[in-house]
Amino acid sequence: MLSDGKTRFSINGKPIYHFVGTSTFSEYTVAHVGSVAKINPAAPLDKVCILSCGISTGLGATLNVAKPTKGSTVAIFGLGAVGLAMSIPSSIQLNRAAEGARIAGASRIIGVDLNPNRFEEAKKFGCTEFVNPKDHNKPVQEVLAEMTNGGVDRSVECTGNINAMISAFECVHDGWGVAVLVGVPNRDDAFKTHPVNFLNERTLKGTFFGNYKPRSDLPSVVEKYMNKELELEKFITHQVAFRDINKAFDYMLAGEGIRCIIRMDA
Repeated sequence: MLSDGKTRFSINGKPIYHFVGTSTFSEYTVAHVGSVAKINPAAPLDKVCILSCGISTGLGATLNVAKPTKGSTVAIFGLGAVGLAMSIPSSIQLNRAAEGARIAGASRIIGVDLNPNRFEEAKKFGCTEFVNPKDHNKPVQEVLAEMTNGGVDRSVECTGNINAMISAFECVHDGWGVAVLVGVPNRDDAFKTHPVNFLNERTLKGTFFGNYKPRSDLPSVVEKYMNKELELEKFITHQVAFRDINKAFDYMLAGEGIRCIIRMDA
């Protein structure tokens, strides 16, 4: 763990390592005090559990970092299934980000992806228009600029694909456009764009966990759900018993699921 570099569990004298620092398949666990947040006891855990495992990231990337104003135009890059290497678009991230843009009052929310099968699903999360880069013989950032009279006000990139990151930055409007990177690229990727894009007063930002402080901010996100400001049910497409966990991976890899709940009690 980050506090001391040691594990909290062992079996037959051998350490059991924490996957992504959480090991959330454990029925019992030891957590650092900084990782524990007290939430509304009336909140249904089978719904709010998906907040801490990612929805807050895309939601916060839009509301806390991109900060679109009412009536603004927003482009969201990534509508497809989650790739294990984060090299293909992520519908989960897209839907969180689009939800944030919807809550903020954006007038146009443009989803960008190579897979048209995700377009109908994304409408539930606020997307109003869709662009498939394969349908055009020019860079997608040029397509978006033409659609929006010079560029979108805000863009959120959720794929981890370096080319999508560059497009997300270059599609925002000169003078006030803000691009936010959410996806995690390969370690050897390099972000390349012409310096004039910065001189023209475009802004590039990154975020981790949507700039939320989990211990202090997560309870307020739970309250958004309890007050019906945030819909979580539509994110949940499947529920499976722990013994069927491989089905959850199948749903993810096939692009059939947005969020799958693994039930330990099933």
